[in-house]
Amino acid sequence: MKLIIAIIRPEKLPQVMKALQDHGIYPLTVFEVRGRGEQGGLYLTHGPMQYHIELLPKVRIEIAVSDKEAEKVVDIIQRAAWTGRPGDGKIFILPLENVVRIRTGERGERAL
Repeated sequence: MKLIIAIIRPEKLPQVMKALQDHGIYPLTVFEVRGRGEQGGLYLTHGPMQYHIELLPKVRIEIAVSDKEAEKVVDIIQRAAWTGRPGDGKIFILPLENVVRIRTGERGERAL
C-alpha cells in the first residue's frame, strides 16, 4: 500500500477531485496549508511598493491506495493539477505499512 501526498494550488483542487472521482477514486483527506518552493514565495508590486509573500496558500491531499493503483493516482493528480508555472506543487509517494478500518476492524487493503 502507498500513501500519496500531493501539495497543489488551491484553485486546482476541484479539477483534481473531479479527475479522481472520474476514475472511481473517492476517499481522500484535504488540508489547507501554507508553503513555498524554489521560488521562495511571491513578490508583488503595487505602485512604488513591493511586497514579499513568503508562504503561499496550498492544499495538501492525502490518499491511501493499493500498490497497483499508486501510479495511476499520481498520474491523475499530476495532469489535473498542472499549470506549467512555478508553484504547481509536489507529489510524495510513501510506503504505507498498514491500515485499520475503525468501524469493522478490517486491516490492510481491505480497509482501504
